[in-house]
Amino acid sequence: MVDGADAAGWSEVAAGWSALWGSFAEPAQDELIAGCGIGPGTRVLDVGCGSGEFLVRLRQAGADPVGADPASAMVVAASVHAPVVQADAENLPFEAGRFDVVTALNALQFADDTSAALREFARVLAPDGRIGIANWAEAARNDIDVIERAVAEALDEEPLPDGPLRPAGGIEEAMTDAGLEVVSSGIVATPWHARDDTTLVRGILLGEDAAVLAELHHVVVAAAAPFRTAGGAYVLRNHFRWAVAVTR
Repeated sequence: MVDGADAAGWSEVAAGWSALWGSFAEPAQDELIAGCGIGPGTRVLDVGCGSGEFLVRLRQAGADPVGADPASAMVVAASVHAPVVQADAENLPFEAGRFDVVTALNALQFADDTSAALREFARVLAPDGRIGIANWAEAARNDIDVIERAVAEALDEEPLPDGPLRPAGGIEEAMTDAGLEVVSSGIVATPWHARDDTTLVRGILLGEDAAVLAELHHVVVAAAAPFRTAGGAYVLRNHFRWAVAVTR
């Protein structure tokens, strides 16, 4: 999949991401909505909003959402759903105290400086506000990592190691280090569905060209065999960890 730290790379795959992955993390979104007490009138900033699917869910909850993302094409896609600015997590163009809740779903791990990003989240937060973070759990809890390891092996590459936010307690530790007080946390299943081989390969190899898709098609399909349903679709059982914190 595309290098998450590369804003230009994310712009190149914005449409594909929205179509193939945009809604898969809805269970994690629900945890943040509940854990942050988001409801009618809540002013929410979603950092790293991507193509804006969470902004839609926030509006459905009655909130007043704003998005921020460093990738220009993601900003364009998400702006259909709510106001969105192009910005990095560490440099948000908002005044202090602007929002009741700040969220980052599958985004904080891409910040150059996690603590600086969390401190910036706290800066734009109103008194008694909350910060909600969710991201992929460790590789052992995600079927997708089985396939990505097979792809890495086929390319004679080392699989990417788990980042510090992925294991149990990782998000909480980052929040505490940034001067926040964790009030709740957990793990939630976030399955991803692919209707056929083609969709599976496109999703796993998002951002690759046609030649690479063809070269690695059999590798992806073979590695995903344990997750194939009787009807030929696929269900990858993945998990997100999440945590909610307040300023001290």
